[in-house]
Amino acid sequence: MSSRSLSALARYSTLRIRPNPIISRRPAQLRHRLLSTLPNLPLFRALQSHDPSSLAVIHSTSSRSFTYGSLIADVVRARNELERKVGNEGGHGQLTGERVAFLAENSYDYVVTLLAILANDAIALPLAPSFPMGELQYILDNSQAKVLLSTEKYADKAREILRAGLDRKPVFDIRSKIQKGAAGESVKLESAEKPSSSGMMLYTSGTTARPKGVLIPESALAAQASSLLEAWKYSPQDRLLHLLPLHHIHGTINALVAPLMAGSCVEFMYPFNAEQVWSRLAAPFLPPENSSGKQKHPITFITAVPTVYNRLMNAFPHLTPDTQQAAKKGIAPENLRLNISGSAALPTPTKTAWTTLSNGNVLLERFGMTEVGMALSCGLDVADRVDGSVGWPLPGVEVRLVDTETEQVIQPGEELAPDGREREGEIQLRGASLFSKYWANEKATQEAFVAGDDGGTRWFKTGDVATRHTVEGAGAGRSGSWAKGPMYFIRGRKSVDIIKTGGEKVSALEVERELLSLPQISETAVIALPSEQWGQKVAAIVVLHPSAQTAGRNGKPWGAMDMRRALRDRLAAYKVPQEMKVLNSIPRNAMGKVNKKALVKDVFGV
Repeated sequence: MSSRSLSALARYSTLRIRPNPIISRRPAQLRHRLLSTLPNLPLFRALQSHDPSSLAVIHSTSSRSFTYGSLIADVVRARNELERKVGNEGGHGQLTGERVAFLAENSYDYVVTLLAILANDAIALPLAPSFPMGELQYILDNSQAKVLLSTEKYADKAREILRAGLDRKPVFDIRSKIQKGAAGESVKLESAEKPSSSGMMLYTSGTTARPKGVLIPESALAAQASSLLEAWKYSPQDRLLHLLPLHHIHGTINALVAPLMAGSCVEFMYPFNAEQVWSRLAAPFLPPENSSGKQKHPITFITAVPTVYNRLMNAFPHLTPDTQQAAKKGIAPENLRLNISGSAALPTPTKTAWTTLSNGNVLLERFGMTEVGMALSCGLDVADRVDGSVGWPLPGVEVRLVDTETEQVIQPGEELAPDGREREGEIQLRGASLFSKYWANEKATQEAFVAGDDGGTRWFKTGDVATRHTVEGAGAGRSGSWAKGPMYFIRGRKSVDIIKTGGEKVSALEVERELLSLPQISETAVIALPSEQWGQKVAAIVVLHPSAQTAGRNGKPWGAMDMRRALRDRLAAYKVPQEMKVLNSIPRNAMGKVNKKALVKDVFGV
């Protein structure tokens, strides 16, 4: 890769949004030392250990590629350029612990910018370019970001953000063209590991309240990635197809930081386009006369949300026969070694259909959230991918269930109540992978944790409710020593997905799974509506399959009565939705999640 083509990707703008204190110039000797060093931290130690000639990042559409040697050199240069611009030709350490926000497309530029911020001992705050102006202004104000960086693509948007509401602060704009370093340039780690103030700040989706800034220290980032490397076995031979936004934990840690620490190659293909994804998966297996001429490496690793897998399967029948045949090879277990689904509940029909299409590749489910990274996961062994389960605590993560009624810890062996029913408990977590606090929100931070009763550290209250039981044939340790014993099954959110009706508790996720198993329904969200008679009643919002227009009685459109008849033998009567509303689509955020509280108001006017 020529230095010219590398340089073209490195333009960015810096816009200071908080005043910088007057600082002294650093000696020339110190400046020279900084040009060739990186912090002695797990992430940079891993990057330094990789083969410098191996591929780190690829842009799938253009096939532009970047090696680990180039990446390290570019991070050093970007680190020093950022420090120089912010510090006015000086200011070593002026970014320590500061929030540095940035707008960047899914690209090599994003990777370099993220790592350069961490290398400056600062807090990286990735912003979603798709967010409306008010949301971006809120995040910048709430985080007290010191600097806003943007790639050239989003420079105008960055200035628009500042003009719209942040221009009361001192602002200056800088356009800088970083000279890219050669892959063979000598870059060393600092002589000793020092306490780090770096990390990331990611904002929650705001489904229950205004988005909160989740401060994830560098040590937690390293712990999250190390846990996944052990459980999911990333390797330098992996080629991960990156289909996710990069302002969420799923896209940043699972699909970027962890594979980079392992020496894998990350291939960006975002925004998601089903036909393009199928073409890429099929490319290595197409006949020579149908290929683009350049042989591509098979994709070995995909992690995505259930909606992505549904859209891929919906698009598959429209591919050409040759592409269909090649794509099925591309997702077969011998080529796609791992396909993961997360960030939302995986419907059983989706899991089954994908397994059939891929000739036996079973989607692996896991559980995680912004505050903790990934906490539970099914295993690599197919027997350890149990339908409806999120598996076992990942390496380094402690998990307990706290009974939602008695608030007592459900100890191993106490999973059944005296009447034989499974006890439901809130998932509580602790370990090195947890976040440190909600930024500028001490009240929320205190409310999110509960003291340990064993002299250990605090437990984080996830708000997610689960059951736990042993599954025959699973948990024998074939996926690793961590994947043993009883498995966890998510029942829903403590406040949203557990519906109390007439003294009974209903899992919204259970009802959703049954609805999605009906051929007439493409999408659904089950919610609770207030009821004078029952306290709450179950309601369903659905998107109907086109065939449902004539699937009802006497050839009429499929409706609420048809739904209740179809569920009569599948669910207890109190679980069957009493109301149903049909929409053309169900609003979701970038990670495929539904804001159920908003749906109650917007759809039912409650």
